[in-house]
Amino acid sequence: MSNSKSEFLKGSIPEIRRDLEIIPVQHNGKSLLYFHDSMGYMPGNFALDASVEPILNLFNGSLSINQMVSIVKGEVSFDDLLSFTQLLDENHALQSNSFRHSRDEIEKRFEKLDVREPSLAGFSYSENPALFQEEIQSILSLSTLEPVKNAKGLYAPHIDLKVGTSVYAESFSLLKNLKPKRVVILATSHYSGFHNTVYKGSLFIGSKKTYRLPGREFKADFEVLNNLQTHASDSGFTLKDRAHRVEHSIEMHLIFLSAIWKHDFKIVPILVSGLDDLFYMPDGDLQHIIDQFSSQLNQLSDEDTFFLISGDLSHVGRKFGDQKPASKMRERVESFDQRFLELSADGNKSELLAHITEAYDETRICGFPPLYLFMNSFPELKGEKINYHWWDEHERESAVSFGSILF
Repeated sequence: MSNSKSEFLKGSIPEIRRDLEIIPVQHNGKSLLYFHDSMGYMPGNFALDASVEPILNLFNGSLSINQMVSIVKGEVSFDDLLSFTQLLDENHALQSNSFRHSRDEIEKRFEKLDVREPSLAGFSYSENPALFQEEIQSILSLSTLEPVKNAKGLYAPHIDLKVGTSVYAESFSLLKNLKPKRVVILATSHYSGFHNTVYKGSLFIGSKKTYRLPGREFKADFEVLNNLQTHASDSGFTLKDRAHRVEHSIEMHLIFLSAIWKHDFKIVPILVSGLDDLFYMPDGDLQHIIDQFSSQLNQLSDEDTFFLISGDLSHVGRKFGDQKPASKMRERVESFDQRFLELSADGNKSELLAHITEAYDETRICGFPPLYLFMNSFPELKGEKINYHWWDEHERESAVSFGSILF
């Protein structure tokens, strides 16, 4: 008897992984349920016939197979339910012991690597180096803005390429004439929350891996990262980098750097976790940790260093848990976003925090943590808003807004 089968016969069946998104799709005339795994733990694409949805709803973590059989009243046999459970587990859809073991092995293998392979190649852009460059250059060519001669940093989105085309074009085309030797990337961390035990007390997650894209590699600045690590106990910094494995927020910026800058430069990739405690205690321990790390980032300020801040703006609508469709919220949310961008461009850190604290970040501005860190590191710096865009995902009654600021 396999370990997983033994586990399933002992008591309650593990629940469906909560980080999976189960999406109804149509394929060749059939209604399917597609399991989207943003963490990349599933061994391949996995979909089931939509007719199994009532059975899937039974996988809530509290029922045994016998109890499931009793609920479906003989429509599905014990053996069939056991086989179905094993099928789900083999595809890492259940929060089982075997899944946890496989997940940990995947993360440990990643941490030992020297290279971080692209997670979006073949999906958001071509894996072919020549076609990849052609795609990105075609996006940049859409901008009519003149490149600047000097700049310290750029706040720009990490939205899907198809959605953010014009914003990316205007934002990154401005940087064409700059030639920094080092680029510090402060980016939203979407996945560190899935590793609570690993990142307890660590808000800022660096990586010494070489970031690879089709036809280009970006080597990390070991000297800077090692120096940040020496102060990690006070600053909340860590080089345990499993949060970088499937994160797109840094990768989306690097694909444009690969097109606008052909010279050699090193990167300091840092993911920034959520800073929600600031909403409740703006002068508490969290701000002290941010101040400690900010002082180290400030020391990196020289004419050869450029800062990228990767973050989108509001995430609203039914997809994100709101009771109203995004279209009914648009006017209020856009007003909130515009004020967010104005305060950020003015370098007004305290008012920015007060603004987002008013409703405890109810519009879910994912770019707030890295942008706040940047502003805290360079309190005298001011910027200029470049653009703003609202993407309405009509079919899901949801929307994401995003924009850019050049500092």
